[in-house]
Amino acid sequence: MTELKLPSIDYPAIAPILIMLGVALLGVLVEAFVPRRRRHLVQLTLSLLAVLAALVMVVLNADARLVTAGGALAVDGPTLFLQGTILVLAAMSLLLIGERSVERGGAFVAQAAVTAESADDRKQAEGRNGATEVYPLTSFAIGGMLIFVAANDLLTMFIALEVFSLPLYLLCALARRRRLLSQEAAMKYFLLGAYASAFFLFGVALVYGFTAGIPGRSAGVDFATVHVAVSESPSSEVLLFAGMALIAIGLLFKAAAAPFHVWTPDVYQGAPTPVTGLMAACTKVAAFGALLRVFHVAFDQAAWDFTPVLGVVAVLTMLVGAVLAVTQTDIKRLLAYSSIANAGYLLVGVLAPTGAGVSGTMFYLATYGFSVLAAFAVVTLVRDADGEATHLSRWAGLGRRSPFYAGVFTFILLAFAGIPLTSGFMSKFAVFGPALESGHAWLVVAGVLTSMVLAFPYLRVVVMMWLSEPGESTPTVAVPGGLTATALMIGVAATLIFGVLPAPLLDLATDAAAFVR
Repeated sequence: MTELKLPSIDYPAIAPILIMLGVALLGVLVEAFVPRRRRHLVQLTLSLLAVLAALVMVVLNADARLVTAGGALAVDGPTLFLQGTILVLAAMSLLLIGERSVERGGAFVAQAAVTAESADDRKQAEGRNGATEVYPLTSFAIGGMLIFVAANDLLTMFIALEVFSLPLYLLCALARRRRLLSQEAAMKYFLLGAYASAFFLFGVALVYGFTAGIPGRSAGVDFATVHVAVSESPSSEVLLFAGMALIAIGLLFKAAAAPFHVWTPDVYQGAPTPVTGLMAACTKVAAFGALLRVFHVAFDQAAWDFTPVLGVVAVLTMLVGAVLAVTQTDIKRLLAYSSIANAGYLLVGVLAPTGAGVSGTMFYLATYGFSVLAAFAVVTLVRDADGEATHLSRWAGLGRRSPFYAGVFTFILLAFAGIPLTSGFMSKFAVFGPALESGHAWLVVAGVLTSMVLAFPYLRVVVMMWLSEPGESTPTVAVPGGLTATALMIGVAATLIFGVLPAPLLDLATDAAAFVR
């Protein structure tokens, strides 16, 4: 009888993943056994401590360069940098999610619980719609993202894709107000995400068939096997190219790249704003981390074939995001199309076939995550009697009502526009520079032109806030609770610091740009 050999596992190397998934399971037990009145504090504290502990383990693993779990996970520079970025941004997202003060109306507190006349009615409403399950769902999503950027084979990547996608579908449906819009957004995200996952899985099958056709080589979907198969004379380039295309569709959907972006505006608008921030920051890091590993490790020998196609996708994404952002009248939809355009800029960095392209992309992901979370933090504060006032006409004259927060939002929008002395300028420079050096000047020209177009909707919001007279319908800016204020200040400070002094983060990204094979 053949002895069964278990795969060797380096537990300290995968400790961040184990911590997040373990706490997610513990959060489920908290939902079942902790009294309702204490549940929110326990869940929030548990989630934040888990993120902090996982981040500490990432720092302790800083020198790790290995493949573990039977070859399923790679712990290297890009993995650790991206996992650290996801955890820091996830902590900011949890601060936004955890803000529950009645003065500004927490995104997940039922309105019925706030307005109920009797204690019994309030208790019943809180039990029905308190939504503390948001914390274990968020922990599951974060754990899946940590696996996604570390996946060293396509099947592990698919499993991680589902682990973090399914909780996000549910989180999108938990909005306190406009429940129908929120549930509609979640359903759209779920259905389109299911199709994207099917494309990805079918692509994995085709790539497996491609590797099986290499004489003298064993078939597989781990990146080392795929790399060797691509570098040798392929038996069927049709299987290779079809598999690459379908896998790219699944990943580009999560990255919100055109023409796979159609879910983004509706989901960003309908989801609770803290969840929108989580998706705009952390999900984008995870998606582009996977794109970097797939195209720089598994398919790097086919760069000559996929670069023109992905280059066209990048240009189309920049154009769609920039042009359609001009037509938006809702601030969350405007930020959604801004996110789409930024996905195009990030693809420029992915296509640069050098370590500088990898490091520039990772730097962009980190700086953009801080800025976009700060933007959504401000959005949660601009409120009226019906909740968040997201229509752009309601922001007219906001600079007269609340000059401080209008100034903060102005600074963030200028960073999105790529104004010097902000992280937005340095991040674009970090991805355009390597692309220009590698001969992709056409992508850089497209990026610069679309950036100029995209500056218009940002400046339009700035003009409305400062040069328009406030009307009776102009909403107020709620005084933020401590959690929201902390997340907002972290985001603004990072946007400023990485614009004025980007070298430490750039050096860290450069040192972490090498993949293990």
